[in-house]
Amino acid sequence: MKQFFTVVAFILLTIGFFAGYSNFGIPQIEPSPPPKEEKLDLGSMTMDQFIALGDRIFQGKGTCTLCHNSLGRAPMLGTIAEVFPKRLKDERYKGEAEDLEAYLVESLVEPSAFVVAGFGKKGTNDAESPMPNVSGGSIGLSEAEVAAVVAYLQDQAGAEVTVEIPTDVDAAEEEEEAETREALADPKAIMAQFTCDACHMINGAGGEVGPDLSKVGAAYDRDYLRRALLQPNAEIAKGFEADMMPDDLGEQMFVTELEVLLDFLVELK
Repeated sequence: MKQFFTVVAFILLTIGFFAGYSNFGIPQIEPSPPPKEEKLDLGSMTMDQFIALGDRIFQGKGTCTLCHNSLGRAPMLGTIAEVFPKRLKDERYKGEAEDLEAYLVESLVEPSAFVVAGFGKKGTNDAESPMPNVSGGSIGLSEAEVAAVVAYLQDQAGAEVTVEIPTDVDAAEEEEEAETREALADPKAIMAQFTCDACHMINGAGGEVGPDLSKVGAAYDRDYLRRALLQPNAEIAKGFEADMMPDDLGEQMFVTELEVLLDFLVELK
């Protein structure tokens, strides 16, 4: 009988340990709403302030500098005013822009309208851009924010800033709280939501900004992959730089999405 109670006590302690670990040991990730627009008083904003807003978005929320930087992972934009006319005449151009402002807007929301040679998704012969539509997905820039980025890019290129500061933005829309999205259950949908394939390749499809994930499950265990997602600067893969991957996925993902994604990644062998 004593042995029986010993076994029962051991089982209860084991259950208690794993229950505690599940509550406190595993990172508990709270879903965040899509990025919210900065509260703007566009009616009283000067053009210099609007350009400064575009600068902040470019460096921050827009995540543009993850690729448009000195590492050469995406085209530099300082000479855009000089090179865009030639791009509009290129036989590969699929857009409808006729001036720099329209071309920049198009590049932000329809990046595959023209892909600079050598910067397309691998295997697409530069027909498809690895860059996401910045007005959708986890970036989610508003029309006013896109306009601010365009104004900033025009200014940085030394071109005339032709963007007009929007004045017809619905005030109620600006104040509206973003609704919490539903958790995704498909790993490919999760990767699309967080634009993972813009940087990472899997079996020949995707970008080359980050490490190839085609056989990542054979090289790393689940704990390492969890840490790589939640603390991307903790260990940097050879040949890559720090601060290239967003460090706030833990603030944007549901815990179930993280586990689904990990299930998918560990099977890539």
